[in-house]
Amino acid sequence: MRENGTRAKLAAGATVAGLIVPVAAPVVVDLAGLVGFDFVLIDTEHGHLGFEAAEHLVRAAEAAGVTPLARPSSNTPAEILRLLDLGVQGVMIPQITTEAEAERAVRATKFHPRGERGLASSRAAGYGLVEPQAAYVDRANAETMVIALIEHIDAVARLDAIIAVDGIDVLFIGASDLAQSMGHPGHADHADVQRVVDQIIDRGLAAGRVVGVNATSAEAARVYAERGVRFFCLSPWHHAAEAWRGYLTALPGRQTAPR
Repeated sequence: MRENGTRAKLAAGATVAGLIVPVAAPVVVDLAGLVGFDFVLIDTEHGHLGFEAAEHLVRAAEAAGVTPLARPSSNTPAEILRLLDLGVQGVMIPQITTEAEAERAVRATKFHPRGERGLASSRAAGYGLVEPQAAYVDRANAETMVIALIEHIDAVARLDAIIAVDGIDVLFIGASDLAQSMGHPGHADHADVQRVVDQIIDRGLAAGRVVGVNATSAEAARVYAERGVRFFCLSPWHHAAEAWRGYLTALPGRQTAPR
């Protein structure tokens, strides 16, 4: 099994950033590697990706030198297993609201003795041709990341217990769904939501956890980084659209305004 470069960078105290990939387009992964992202997040929750398409994205990530991570659609051991067997080196589990759900995610991701992940000669295991299965188990347990997605207000009351679950590598804040759960859908910038985001960051960092966020601009990322956040995700669409609009706006003589 390959070394998880993103996990190694976090362990060394570095900040990492990754591109969310919700479409079956290996070229996006190629570009992420060329630009210098540390990882890609293969999004099977909000994207339209099936397992076959996700496997091609994992291959592209390996070729591009970026860590393949994935977000399953739910905290379901069978779905998590299929993604890990493809070669994904970490999973971002949505809607973690209790310590029991966090524990379930870890146990689905890790082999014995920490977990109950199914074991087979999968692609991730080199089809059983690269190393003894016992050696693969040890390396997979050491290299595979679990990212708990905190995106509901109910999780905040149980946050300390969630943070305490052994095996959680990153506490990631999903501000959009958090805002929705607080009665402010579409308003992640609402003052009440931001107060809760700040609270999650503070409590996570105080417990020694790596904290992650989506940051829609370099300035927002800088502010979060100065607070101690070290794991960043970026959607490709917002920034691509802004760059294209800027190009079109700058062209002399164009009559059609960007939508």
